[in-house]
Order: sequence, then structure tokens, then C-alpha cells
Amino acid sequence: MANGITNLTTATFDETVNSSSAPVLVDFWAEWCGPCKQIAPILEELAGELGEQINITKLNVDENPEIAMRFSVMSIPTLLVLQDGDVKKKIVGAKGKGALLQELDEFLATSH
Repeated sequence: MANGITNLTTATFDETVNSSSAPVLVDFWAEWCGPCKQIAPILEELAGELGEQINITKLNVDENPEIAMRFSVMSIPTLLVLQDGDVKKKIVGAKGKGALLQELDEFLATSH
């Protein structure tokens, strides 16, 4: 875990997502993806600010293509919010911090 963000792999994905009591946001990204690099610091900020309300994770699609295929991730960055193992929200493309907070509001205990 770095900066409050857990890096997932094919081996750790199911255990992490299914064992979390909080919603899990998975950032599907790749090293070569410019917009992915733009939202990375925003996700780090959110991980610090939101604490245990939501579990923020990242999954490198080049290193773990099976998981990306399972969730039909066709473009990146794609953010999935999973709760109880089910996809509750899909956010495609880079967004600013305010827009992301608005998208995640339904999963947070307190409004921002």
C-alpha cells in the first residue's frame, strides 16, 4: 500500500474486493496512459481524505489483463466501485477531484 492506495493483482483482486466492508474503488490504469497519470494524485488525495469510507485501489491492466477483461474495461482510466463483490458504479475517463467526489457521494457516509 502506498499513499493509502492498495495495488491489486490478479492474485489479490478477489480477496481484497470481497473481504472489504467498505466500498472498493478500483482504478484500472497503465503506465503509458497520460490521463491515468493525471488522476493518480487526485486518487491519493481522496485516499487520504476519505480514509475508511472507501477503499481505493489500483490495478495495472497490462500486468493483469484477466481482471480488465472480466469487467469489460475497454478504455482507461476506468474506475469501478464494487460493494459486496458487485459493480455498483463505473466511471470512465479522467475527472477532476470535485467531479469524482460527486460521483462517489452515494458511497460516502458524509457529504462533501
